[in-house]
Amino acid sequence: MRLIIYFSFSLCCVFHASAQKQYSTEEQTWFGLFNQIRFSDKWGSWTDIHFRLKNNFVQDPSQFLLRLRPTYYFSNDVRFTLAYNFINHFPDANHPDRSLIEHRPFQQLQWYTRFTSTRLMQWIRLDERFRKSLRKDGTLEDGYNFNWRIRYNYAWFLPLTKKGLSPGSLQALINNEIMFNFGKNIVYNTFDQNRLFVGLVYQFTKDSHLQMGYMNVFQQQTSGNTYRSLHCFRVFYSHNIDVRKESSNH
Repeated sequence: MRLIIYFSFSLCCVFHASAQKQYSTEEQTWFGLFNQIRFSDKWGSWTDIHFRLKNNFVQDPSQFLLRLRPTYYFSNDVRFTLAYNFINHFPDANHPDRSLIEHRPFQQLQWYTRFTSTRLMQWIRLDERFRKSLRKDGTLEDGYNFNWRIRYNYAWFLPLTKKGLSPGSLQALINNEIMFNFGKNIVYNTFDQNRLFVGLVYQFTKDSHLQMGYMNVFQQQTSGNTYRSLHCFRVFYSHNIDVRKESSNH
């Protein structure tokens, strides 16, 4: 685990150092609502909705995302999902007159490691990205551009109160996600982005919690020689529902 964390932080620092003279900055706010439903010992669903604002944190809409994912449970701590992600990219500098639609199926393996007083969540995801094609002037072309993207994410929950991870507790959260592009359309930006989040978690119940904090998104653009750094205020609310019969083996 230490090697993974060291690698993620080191790689993020390397990209920052290599691009200090060629990057733009932006302020955003990210809201996310997550719901997981456990139907049986083996099957469940996961739905999450995101709305992101940009320009001075709240001035303009940036993205709307909807993810739908049936989930297979190998165990309580290991699960696999096949999912669909719909993304509406609101107008920006590359397409100023219209929104840009993206369809993104993906596959994800997620697992938890539970320690005496902390918890580590990890997942690895493969994205298939279908994005509307754009001309250089920002107008839409027929068809979609396609590329693959692989993502690794970890979230480390660290209790700050005597309640540990129990309801009513306050926790620190360190969360990092790194992404790489590949495919015939990827020429200059194999590295896509790194997202580093540091914040607090309040555990309302055993099935719900709220995350709030700061996230830096460091992203390489398609040209390969330009980067952007997003300073984000992130608010995520997560709620789990277990509808299995009481007699089932949990």
